[in-house]
Amino acid sequence: MAAAPQAPGRGSVRKTRPLTVKTSLNNPYTVCWSALDQEDMHFILQTLEDRFKSLGLQKMEDKKKKKKQFLKKQGPDKCSTEVGMSEDQKEKHPEDNEQGSGWTPVCVRKQLAIGVNEVTRALERNGLLLVLVCKSAKPALITSHLIQLSLSRSVPACQVPRLSETLAPVIGLKCVLALGFRKDTTAFIDEVQAIIPRVPSLHVPWLQGRPEESVENLDTESLESQDKEILETSFEDLSKHKRKPAEGQQAIVLQPLKIKKVIPNPNKIRKPPKGKKTK
Repeated sequence: MAAAPQAPGRGSVRKTRPLTVKTSLNNPYTVCWSALDQEDMHFILQTLEDRFKSLGLQKMEDKKKKKKQFLKKQGPDKCSTEVGMSEDQKEKHPEDNEQGSGWTPVCVRKQLAIGVNEVTRALERNGLLLVLVCKSAKPALITSHLIQLSLSRSVPACQVPRLSETLAPVIGLKCVLALGFRKDTTAFIDEVQAIIPRVPSLHVPWLQGRPEESVENLDTESLESQDKEILETSFEDLSKHKRKPAEGQQAIVLQPLKIKKVIPNPNKIRKPPKGKKTK
């Protein structure tokens, strides 16, 4: 009689699982900052540096607070002695202690947006006239979103090399990766008007920006007449209605997406089964 097939033992070789592959769709467009001429770069840096120095904009830090924090880390005995000495100094020089940390002309600081996060928030609220980004920002993904955001708000923006190296020590900061000038600025209005003609135009394939003049000169009467026609028509007519493209508006050309297959961990080393002893 034929022997019955035996079940595989505990230490038998297990079946290899197929590799999990994740498909992703990549953007077919490449968006990058427009190149800035070297002469324009020197002009922008020199004008801003001179203006900041003339206004005296600088962030002041209270050194005594830093000393107290450092002494707290050292120990309570040394801290108590130094704090007692500092109180005696306060009685002798009360005027020196009035000046604390912060920006010196606060009204000038409110006219600027310093940093990537502050510039992004100001652009979302449509409150900037000009945006300057430092080229030394790494990785480039930190500032790449400002290209689409500034173009959608019709705000001129460019990438300036050595922006942080030139302006950060003047203002009293460690780095300045992005700088924006608000619409209500009065201290930098001449500088902004001189810099904007030198800023190269941005190019984003899926955003066809219109000049500011055409946006301002839109006919409100034509918009009101379109609204009246829509209100008069019924719901069924609206569903069948197709909007005609405006005069001078270019047709949008769609590009195919790139499909990419990604293997999460191709060189994964699988552990041997528990029953099988490794030699």
